[in-house]
Amino acid sequence: MSYGVHAIDPFRRASEYVSRILRGAKPVDLPVQAPTKFELVINLKTAKALGIVIPKILLAGADGVIE
Repeated sequence: MSYGVHAIDPFRRASEYVSRILRGAKPVDLPVQAPTKFELVINLKTAKALGIVIPKILLAGADGVIE
């Protein structure tokens, strides 16, 4: 099971920074941005191999399930 930053979101937001810099903004004036999108991914195959039972409510809320 993994809960972390969405893999693609930081790259999408970086394009916004590049656009601002190309328009003349100084990099030092741009704000630092923290991640805003997180995802929960559960690997059921590994959980079953380890004998771990994942509750259905957790599976329902997961962004990705590996079977």
